[in-house]
Amino acid sequence: MCSIFGMFDLHPGDDLAQLRQQALACSQRQRHRGPDWSGVFVDTGVILVHERLAIVDPASGAQPLRSRDGALALAVNGEIYNHQDLRSASGYDFTSGSDCEVINALHREGGDASPGEWIARLNGIFAFALWDGAAQRYLIARDPIGVCPLYWGHDRQGRLCVASEMKALAELCADVRAFPPGHVYDSRDGSLRSYYHKPWRDYAHTQGVRVEPSALRAAFEAAVHRQLMTDVPYGVLLSGGLDSSLVAACAAKFARERIEDGDRSEAWWPRLHSFAIGLEGSPDLAAAKVAAEALGTVHHGFVYSFAEGLDALPEVIRHIESYDVTTIRASTPMYLLARRIKAMGVKMVLSGEGSDEIFGGYLYFHKAPSAQAFHEETVRKLDALHAYDCLRANKSMMAWGVEARVPFLDLEFLDVAMAMDATHKMAGVQADGSRRIEKAILREAFAGALPDSILWRQKEQFSDGVGYGWIDGLKAHAEQVVSDRELAAAASRFPHNPPATKEAYFYRSIFERHFPGEACAATVPGGKSIACSSPAALEWDPAFANAADPSGRAVAGVHEAALA
Repeated sequence: MCSIFGMFDLHPGDDLAQLRQQALACSQRQRHRGPDWSGVFVDTGVILVHERLAIVDPASGAQPLRSRDGALALAVNGEIYNHQDLRSASGYDFTSGSDCEVINALHREGGDASPGEWIARLNGIFAFALWDGAAQRYLIARDPIGVCPLYWGHDRQGRLCVASEMKALAELCADVRAFPPGHVYDSRDGSLRSYYHKPWRDYAHTQGVRVEPSALRAAFEAAVHRQLMTDVPYGVLLSGGLDSSLVAACAAKFARERIEDGDRSEAWWPRLHSFAIGLEGSPDLAAAKVAAEALGTVHHGFVYSFAEGLDALPEVIRHIESYDVTTIRASTPMYLLARRIKAMGVKMVLSGEGSDEIFGGYLYFHKAPSAQAFHEETVRKLDALHAYDCLRANKSMMAWGVEARVPFLDLEFLDVAMAMDATHKMAGVQADGSRRIEKAILREAFAGALPDSILWRQKEQFSDGVGYGWIDGLKAHAEQVVSDRELAAAASRFPHNPPATKEAYFYRSIFERHFPGEACAATVPGGKSIACSSPAALEWDPAFANAADPSGRAVAGVHEAALA
């Protein structure tokens, strides 16, 4: 994964040399995402800058990627997991082994078709800007879930600018905003269109559909296998929870062979390394050790102190570009872990984000009144992921040049897991009076793959699992540094999305120092918490309305009451 910066709609009288330097300066603010190389492309209508983190084809995949005739220039942040299939079906004259070059090929061979038609063929995580000099046309697109971040806005002269992170645009564009996932902008007609349309978004299309546990398992193993595409050292994030442990189990199954040559040769780094972090005595560190021993990974469990986490907060907020309470709590240990991973020479990790959204793993899903309500809530949460867990995983890790891949959000796996009738996913009290744990269908699919203590471990949010002292300490610190008077006047200081707690006020103050202005603040969704802000969830249990704290422990007593 990398970073991109683009400036479009340049004026005939523009000083290209001056604008080139400005573009380089903006791109440099996100160079932590791509420390391996910088590339620049300048034409009469466009400037593209790319900061590269070399994962696939490190020898020849430098960007912007140019077509043989020089007409196309492409800057991409991301990975295309089905690039070999797309490449073998193409007659395009490729110039590199980069997985991302298939985007140029699809555009060239797509002719006058809507770009959404060929973009929808990509299975990957991506944000790209493509310039077609022959047509004087550009395309900007983002992957369907929004795993890769992308922002856009206009400078004072009306030029359109895009960047992987907001910090590259905050001083340049007064109207900076997030580019929507699953959309493509086409300069030919000035349109912004959605290209990701799936029948499973409508519950009616899933009714009566059953996916056998064996099919679900095979689909997820295939997703992990695809995402092991790498030419550099990699590992897995292992918190000891169900999701990360399943990712690790599948990765361990395929670690010995090199994915990029069809499993025909031994992997360059055949021992799978796993990584965990927590406060001293945290639940995650203990569980991760159990999972790692069962899977035979080379495990690295790191301990951080509360003071180290608190010291890192200003940099964490600057990197993740959010003031959301849950996101910051979970991003801080992840940011510290990324630094440790980087120091060990690892450039890519697999992570477990997305499972809770697909399978209803958050504890409040126990209160879902019907399969339809359950399904609609999973769709809503998938639509919101780009602003929460995807943002956290991507920006926390990329702060240190470590790429995080998320197999649960693999687009082919999504089509399997989301097509299933939510009746088979539901948790809580069943018709016969028994209780069913969240994500039971996923646990059943992987019976025997993990110790039962891991496979059937109760859900905990990452920020809880690293140690309850982390959240409790943050609240106590905020009580000390934010006065009652300041919180009472929060709506005056922060009219957009005013903070409701002292902890939220503390984070918002730090965010404002890095990203002043209402446009930057508006890129962060509102609401008390992603777990409790859904109107549907409030209907399920009115107690959610009073849950100002988004910790898993605070969800209507579900955590402590064993789902009472």
